[in-house]
Amino acid sequence: MLVNLTRRNLLKGSAAVGGFVFGVQSGSVGLMNSVAEAATGSFDAGLYVTINNDGSTVITCARSEMGQGVRTSLPMIVADELEADWSRCSVVQADGDQKWVDAGQELDTDGSRSVRRDIKRLRTAGAAARMMLEQAGAKKWNVPVSEITSQNHTVTHTKSGRSADYGELVGIASGLSVPAESDVQVKDRSEWKYINNESAFTPDKYVDLMDMTTGKGIYGADVILPGMKTAVIARSPVFRGTVGSVDDSAAKAISGVIGTVEIPTPELPVAVKPLGGIAVIADNTYAAIEGRNALNIKWNDGGNEGHNSSDYEGILRNSAKNPGTVLRDRGNVDALFNRAGKIFEREYYVPYMIHTPMEPPAAVADFKNGKCEIWACTQHPIWVRDTAAEFLGIEKENIKVHVTLLGAGFGRKSKADFGVEAAYLSKELGHPVRVVWTREDEVQNGYYHAASAQHIKAGVINDKVVAWRQGVAFPSILGLWVPDQKIGFNIEHGLGYVDMPYNAIPNIRMENGDADIHTRVGWYRSVNNIQHSWAMNTFVNELAHDLGKDPVQFQLELIGEPAHIDLSQEGVSDYWNYGDPIDVYPIDTGRLANVLRKVAKVSGYGKRKLPKGHGLGIAVHRSFLSYIATAIEVAVADDGTYTIPRVDTVLDCGMAANPERVRAQCEGAAVYGNTVARHGFISYTDGSVDQSNFDDYPISRMNDAPLNVHLHLEETSDVPSGAGEPMVPTFAPALGNAIFNATGKRVRNFLICLEDILNA
Repeated sequence: MLVNLTRRNLLKGSAAVGGFVFGVQSGSVGLMNSVAEAATGSFDAGLYVTINNDGSTVITCARSEMGQGVRTSLPMIVADELEADWSRCSVVQADGDQKWVDAGQELDTDGSRSVRRDIKRLRTAGAAARMMLEQAGAKKWNVPVSEITSQNHTVTHTKSGRSADYGELVGIASGLSVPAESDVQVKDRSEWKYINNESAFTPDKYVDLMDMTTGKGIYGADVILPGMKTAVIARSPVFRGTVGSVDDSAAKAISGVIGTVEIPTPELPVAVKPLGGIAVIADNTYAAIEGRNALNIKWNDGGNEGHNSSDYEGILRNSAKNPGTVLRDRGNVDALFNRAGKIFEREYYVPYMIHTPMEPPAAVADFKNGKCEIWACTQHPIWVRDTAAEFLGIEKENIKVHVTLLGAGFGRKSKADFGVEAAYLSKELGHPVRVVWTREDEVQNGYYHAASAQHIKAGVINDKVVAWRQGVAFPSILGLWVPDQKIGFNIEHGLGYVDMPYNAIPNIRMENGDADIHTRVGWYRSVNNIQHSWAMNTFVNELAHDLGKDPVQFQLELIGEPAHIDLSQEGVSDYWNYGDPIDVYPIDTGRLANVLRKVAKVSGYGKRKLPKGHGLGIAVHRSFLSYIATAIEVAVADDGTYTIPRVDTVLDCGMAANPERVRAQCEGAAVYGNTVARHGFISYTDGSVDQSNFDDYPISRMNDAPLNVHLHLEETSDVPSGAGEPMVPTFAPALGNAIFNATGKRVRNFLICLEDILNA
């Protein structure tokens, strides 16, 4: 269960009742008495586990819950190693507190890294607590600890049959020395009962599930404080625009409107700070929106008023096609192009897209006596804290950030702007303020997945690809911090681009062309993997068709024999590898080829006869250290409309800690991938976003969502990798390839809509 954070007790503190607290700091184990002095070898505050005298156990989750089940998956790892009775465990959400940073714990929930980054420290914390409880039992009965076992919240002396509940032993355990990390004995994999066990949890055991489905959960906009006012903000339609003049008299005349406050436009770099604008303060959200509609604002354009999508697409295409900054260079591409008997060239384009989480951003702040508390649906509470401190001009130690439930995030809610807006307005007004973003606000003033163009050129001799040159151009996320940034940086390059997996091609050059930045771009579920997978998988499919080869066999041919690609030998000195060691997570072409073969098999590729108008397409990609292949069956009607009867995805994410949640992520990725491939399109006219809500920026609905989604889990490594994001990038190219196989029409622009199919 989740410790219930109701409106009534949101402001109430909690205290442990006579127990002890376990945690891990920078890989070390620590223990402290929750009501007395810290035990020997302990560190500041318990991070993960509190066991009270009555045996009740509280596990703290340091990642944000946004529907991915992280407040079940991470605590169950602790509970498994602890040998805890799950029915006696509750879960609390970590605040954005410095103690977590000091302990080496990441609080930002993004990059599909929660399990892979936390599993070791969580297993260690649970196992250390279990060992100390076993030692307490041995001391209680004056027997060797080798004769002690633990199971289901109970410590037992095997020879005498004596047993004690965990709660009975916390007093003794609190006085014991903490085991050294090297002495902590985690369970053997065969002993797991929760981890990697798909049948371990029924729906009633999942944290948050009932609250989410019954409306009891507390999200960003649900927090209510005494005396709280609501604000909505008018922001410039053009990025970096500022307020020239404002007439708020009509707004103030609306019932419920209290007044207006100008939020300053921050100096460059914009980073994740607010955009600025005019906030309308009111007693309720409706009055605030109506007040904003009544404002008469003249904006000073911020230098991006000439940004038009159609022109920008042409600029990006030219930049990708022309020579750019060389990121990876193998062999002699130019020489082989000169010798090649056949040259194939194609261009691909992906437009701007917006996240559209179910819950738009919302935050509540209460500033008083030089300190500020913030409640926000945030993926990154530390970023909210630090940015608010800078914006308000106070020490970060004077800000506390509480993390509510998130109604999805997709990377949007890792940005701090909406929490900072609430903090600034509370400081200015002297009472609590809730900032609400409407859907229109999010679509027109959010952070966007970068538009991108890619140009791929392949040289062929005797039906073998001997040279590959790929150029890409896109506005870089780094531009939020470095305003004159023209190309991407190593993180963006490492998202399925410089690590292009076709190892059998002897000559490869990957380049990045210049692109100016005209809006806020930010990470988006799967980030640059989307466009890189789209271009590569589509191009390889096209090339196979032109050469008269089977696309799957041709792709396997390009991948080559099983190997670990060493990019350091090809001019890539700063390969990011998702921030994890390359020796633990190598670029493994064998695993990539394996999922490709497997998806062909489970989907019946080339084996089953498809009805008229049906096509089966496949795509494969490595992202977030996982290996993914997706097969999509599409049914295209004579009028160009299409449905998706079946999706098969093979995922090799190493060890899946919670396979059921991974399956849920796969289903969500299919719906999300369908949205971005079918509907995702943001355009600009004179610097302003053309779209505003779901009427002109639709998302997948029941009538066009995939009908059957099947996940086939492969496990070829003991270490976990990503699961939340990696299954998105293969969806669009598999769909595009399926449509080609069904109709003979090739779509190279990312938006696979009716018009694209008819006009292809």
